[in-house]
Amino acid sequence: MEKSALIAMSGGVDSSVAALLMLREGYTCAGGTMLLHGGAEGDIGDAASVCARLGMEHHVFDLSREFDELVIKRFVAAYEAGLTPNPCVLCNRTLKFPMMLAAARALGLDSIATGHYAKIERDPASGRYLLKRADYSDKDQTYVLYSLSQDVLAHTVFPLGSLEKSEVRAVAESEGLINARKRDSQDICFIPGGDYGAFMESYTGKVYEPGVYLGADGAILGRHRGAVRYTLGQRRGLGIAMGERVFVTGKDMEKNTVTIGPEAELMRREAIVGGLNFISIPELYEPIRVEAKARYSQKAKPALLSPLPGGKVRLLFDEPQRAMTPGQAAVFYDGDLVVGGGTIEEVR
Repeated sequence: MEKSALIAMSGGVDSSVAALLMLREGYTCAGGTMLLHGGAEGDIGDAASVCARLGMEHHVFDLSREFDELVIKRFVAAYEAGLTPNPCVLCNRTLKFPMMLAAARALGLDSIATGHYAKIERDPASGRYLLKRADYSDKDQTYVLYSLSQDVLAHTVFPLGSLEKSEVRAVAESEGLINARKRDSQDICFIPGGDYGAFMESYTGKVYEPGVYLGADGAILGRHRGAVRYTLGQRRGLGIAMGERVFVTGKDMEKNTVTIGPEAELMRREAIVGGLNFISIPELYEPIRVEAKARYSQKAKPALLSPLPGGKVRLLFDEPQRAMTPGQAAVFYDGDLVVGGGTIEEVR
């Protein structure tokens, strides 16, 4: 039976090698690049060049209006509410995967493939599609993929799940792909400089007013540049000398205050998590032991996951975790298997 796929082509080396590997597996492939925001013309050109080199059609899908509504506006609203959102999780859930799969079906293709480092398997016992960590943990991207639905997982391929980055670049160089040495993007795609505050002021037309730093006892310690510019756990860029290392330990958006203190004040064990998506199980009916991550760069740590009324869960780590932050994702694991995940709503 002929297999076919739309390859999500970002212009980077990972998606380019994903396309090459899908072709080697006998798939009939086309490339698809999402136009999400300004400044992406170079990436579109690189994707088109790779598709031409591999003999694939290349399609550009202008999703800039949808991206603005579903990702950027929600990102800005969350920051203004004092949360720290993860726009990659939001984009994957609402835009990238569902819309690329819809585009594939419109083109008469069975599936989609991306350059993410993760693995998908079908559990023959339950019939569920499972998301598993990549073989090399330093590149694993399951944290931003926990929200994928069963339908999306059933029609998605991750060809890079068993490869190291060096191997991916070697494959690209052996095929003469123009982006074999292209640098990986480290920033949020629509904020290439990483200055969230400046971006939000430009986007909204607002000016975020300065306010005061407070100590844990409420004493005024200095002035900050607007509470919206700071996140829990932040140490760099505070612009205040205290004679010791201090971190952002709290914010009050209504009063425009930022509380700072020692790192010990960031340590918490418990989080309430909502907006859940379970993958390996249909629902959580009773407490289970998991390993969990509350930040992308964090290592998964042992915890107890318990159901709560209203479709939420209580995540209780065995040991205190640093800077668990409302708005960020919490993702639950059973070994290499992703149990599911959700959004941190409250930290205790």
